[in-house]
Amino acid sequence: MTGRLLLAAWALGTCALVFAPAKAQAQSQPQPQPQPQAHSFTPEQLRSIDALGPWPPAAKPDPSNRVSGKPMAIELGRRLFGDTRLSPTGYVSCVNCHQPDRAFTDHKPRAHGLADLLRNTPTLLNLANQARYGWDGASDSLWMASIRPLLDAREFDSSPAFVATVFTRDPELAACYRKVFGAAPTASHQRTLVNVGKALAAYQETLMSGRTAFDAYRDALLKGDAQAAKAYPAAAQRGLQLFVGQGQCVACHGGANFSDNNFYRIFANQKNQTGQAASVDMGRHEGITRLQSNPLGLHGVHNDGAKTPQAVKKEAPQDALRHQFRTQSLRNISATAPYMHDGRFERLADALQHPLPVDAGHNAPKREPLSATQVQDLEAFLRTLSDSYGPNRPWPSVAQSACP
Repeated sequence: MTGRLLLAAWALGTCALVFAPAKAQAQSQPQPQPQPQAHSFTPEQLRSIDALGPWPPAAKPDPSNRVSGKPMAIELGRRLFGDTRLSPTGYVSCVNCHQPDRAFTDHKPRAHGLADLLRNTPTLLNLANQARYGWDGASDSLWMASIRPLLDAREFDSSPAFVATVFTRDPELAACYRKVFGAAPTASHQRTLVNVGKALAAYQETLMSGRTAFDAYRDALLKGDAQAAKAYPAAAQRGLQLFVGQGQCVACHGGANFSDNNFYRIFANQKNQTGQAASVDMGRHEGITRLQSNPLGLHGVHNDGAKTPQAVKKEAPQDALRHQFRTQSLRNISATAPYMHDGRFERLADALQHPLPVDAGHNAPKREPLSATQVQDLEAFLRTLSDSYGPNRPWPSVAQSACP
């Protein structure tokens, strides 16, 4: 912990950051239903809180995508995001599952395109802060992840040739494509498919959640601003202490995006929210296999940056990776129910009581089940990770650029 952080914490009251009344005053004015008081943060916990920001992070382009961050590419991606012509059926688009008024999810336990899928629809917010995509990490770039549903028979059921027809039927969209990529969309069907993925990725990189009550509290803590810190609810502070302490949540949900971007096996058995046996989902084991065999990975010719031919081979699809799934970000978590890779938990309170990872190599110690009061405090903290928009994001969420 930096000296600045220690000094700020001391200035706010010896690391106990809920401004409770003095003992004598509390005795003279007892509360009808007293709540547990805030715990003091240890130096280690303060370091963890410091690492949960700052927010928002500085924007940086994706080196594997040459149109990342370019306004015309963002606008092309925005138009394609809601275009049902990318599917042969004419009624499936990205926005069907990733709805702005539902925090870019669909609020269903499992996604549905042309058919039911095994997994929950994750939010698209803050994807620019990830390195691997999908619940199983089968994509190592956002543009690769954007292409995958186009070709999946259960989602769009499209093909490179069919995607190219969207531009032959829309001269204005074709002109926009030529301005962005400097080539005709009919030159190569495979290249057109990849470029559509890169335009979609450029748009999705702009979908960032805003600052939250927690971000304001963290900044007040760092600055030693006691007046600003008073606005943060006492229950949320107790929940934060659990998050970085006894609950051990920060071990996986660390960093400014509240995710270590890693993969864990949380549930030893595969059951859905009704307790019935669910379809077997191999998770990371399957994801590694698919990534290694996919020519669209960063090891392939479509990577616009430095090639990484060996990176994908470092992980083998070994048994330890079975049923592992990526740690989701907790930002805007209160707006993205249901929870877990299979949507098994409808309520956030239920999701909070999931066990620690059961992976053999995970070194986290065992923890006792959380009490009802602790779950309430932890939920109160997690709700302060949502920005002012909540589930209702603006649409369009980026300024339109002239394209063409």
